[in-house]
Amino acid sequence: MTQTISPAVRYIGVDDNELDLFESQYLVPEGMSYNSYVILDEKIAVLDTSDARTAGAWMKNLEDVLQGRQPDYLIVHHMEPDHSACAAALLEKYPHLTLVATAAALKMLPQFFEGVQLEGRTRTVGEGDTLALGAHTLRFLLAPMVHWPEVMVSFEETEKILFSADAFGKFGALEQTGGFWCTPDYDWACEARRYYFNICGKYGPQVQRLLAKVSPLGIRTVCPLHGPMLRDTLPEALRLYDIWSSYGVESEGVFVAYASIHGGTAEAAERFAQMLRDKGCPKVATSDLTRDDLGEAIEDAFRYGTLVVAASSYDAGLFPPMYDFLWHLQIKGWQKRRAAIIENGSWAPSAGRVMTEMLSAMKEVEIVGQKVTLRSRLQAADIPALEALADAVLAE
Repeated sequence: MTQTISPAVRYIGVDDNELDLFESQYLVPEGMSYNSYVILDEKIAVLDTSDARTAGAWMKNLEDVLQGRQPDYLIVHHMEPDHSACAAALLEKYPHLTLVATAAALKMLPQFFEGVQLEGRTRTVGEGDTLALGAHTLRFLLAPMVHWPEVMVSFEETEKILFSADAFGKFGALEQTGGFWCTPDYDWACEARRYYFNICGKYGPQVQRLLAKVSPLGIRTVCPLHGPMLRDTLPEALRLYDIWSSYGVESEGVFVAYASIHGGTAEAAERFAQMLRDKGCPKVATSDLTRDDLGEAIEDAFRYGTLVVAASSYDAGLFPPMYDFLWHLQIKGWQKRRAAIIENGSWAPSAGRVMTEMLSAMKEVEIVGQKVTLRSRLQAADIPALEALADAVLAE
């Protein structure tokens, strides 16, 4: 599909409604959008391409917008294949096209396109460099590790549009999730949050540096590589990105994540969650790590200020679904949070020890209350310990 952002700026991205796993790991039940843009001026700039899965549809959208004109520049903000898969084909189709990218991206490009001829066909740009197209000028800002090292964003100075690469992206195809523009009634934050923490969560300091660069620019529109364009809702998106990238607490409440083999741990965790509600906790979210989407569990762990983990012991260690969850939190940079621990073990409980070790290895994580140890199933004698742990979790 093509859309008009302004008379000179067009959207030529493509929805992929057949994709089930983004990056072969994140569930996308509503598909995915691969966004790409064209600036039509004295010189024509194509901003990013698409994934190979949607190459044919993307090329048709480009040709429809060009209406026989020849593009002058291909801007590669990010070399990841879901955005650059058509770059070599475009260079072949348009012999006078110049590819514009960072030095790191140009070094990486032959890794994806063996044998592509780049001599005399590239332009390396760095921090603050500009590209004049006529009435429009692109200013390039480096954004390394948001979320690859070669990433840059570009700011169109006339219309004050930020082409933000993966920043401000979200899961979901546009036609399935509310349309091309993010409106006030569009639930952007839910899938944008899951996208951010699973894709960029580790790189909060780098995102903070990018926000510092773009905040003085007077941005009117953000055009990301995934998800809807942001205009009227941009202030709220910027507010959330500042919280997320500084590892702040977005929502008051507690997240209870559990991994249970035969149901005993699950029963105790759900009972504990209800205790928290009964004691006045404003929000208690729960996740069964053996069945629920891991990406959503990671999202909730970052969203709330306190995490309660409850897991079975397994092979003198920790039940793998919980281990996998905590390992993902560690590599995504989970930090500045409080945590509480419930373990279960029928003969030699070991889950609590492993969870304590993993949580203690994370940055600025405070373990609160006394670890609760269950033996197989929740017993009446365990209730006082759970109550005491609930009080510790809710204590300021």
